[in-house]
Amino acid sequence: MNQQNIISEIDETMEKYCDDCFVKQQLRKDRGKPGAHQFCIESCTVGEQLQFLGQELLKMYSKE
Repeated sequence: MNQQNIISEIDETMEKYCDDCFVKQQLRKDRGKPGAHQFCIESCTVGEQLQFLGQELLKMYSKE
C-alpha cells in the first residue's frame, strides 16, 4: 500500500460510514463532541479500522 492509497481509503471509509452515522449524531447531542469522539475511538469498529490505517500511514512517513 502506498501513501495515496491509504489516504484515499481513510477518506472513503469516513465518507461511507462516519458522515451519516446516527450513533455519532446522537452521542454529539447527549455527550457533546468530545464524548462522541471518544466513543468512535474506543468502541466503534470503523474507528478501529481508521486507527489501523492511520498507523500504516505513520509507518510510511517514518520510513521516508
